[in-house]
Amino acid sequence: MVEQVFIHESSYVDDGVTIGAGTKVWHFCHIQSGAVLGERCSLGQNVNIGPNVRIGNGVRIQNNVSVYEGVEIEDDVFLGPSCVFTNVLMPRMDRPANGHYERTLVREGASIGANATIVCGHTIGRHALVGAGAVVTKDVPDYAIVAGVPAKIIGKVEE
Repeated sequence: MVEQVFIHESSYVDDGVTIGAGTKVWHFCHIQSGAVLGERCSLGQNVNIGPNVRIGNGVRIQNNVSVYEGVEIEDDVFLGPSCVFTNVLMPRMDRPANGHYERTLVREGASIGANATIVCGHTIGRHALVGAGAVVTKDVPDYAIVAGVPAKIIGKVEE
């Protein structure tokens, strides 16, 4: 038996979205056209998934997170409440991005703490841990623990 997708009645799912079996989309979410969500994901309240975003299987996205176009999330990732992704390095109103976004990749098994900010154009390594409130301004290696502003390596984690 295939698990059904659950989408709360207050959420919006645009045309052209793919959502895997067993995924749950809770209150006030918006999933934009072209987005692909894997199986067994959970999107908390007020989550926005931008157009053409790819999210792997078993991903948990807590409340108030926006995953913008240009961000890719691999399998079994945890995104803590109100963490922030950017997708333009030099945003200016007189020069709109027009689809030219920096790529950000969150690798398998990584966890990003509450209120962390991930500046675009970087990779969060496999099973890496980003501490709450950290500001990531460069790549995070596999299995690293980073914290602070700007985020610095403070340890290593086992898988």
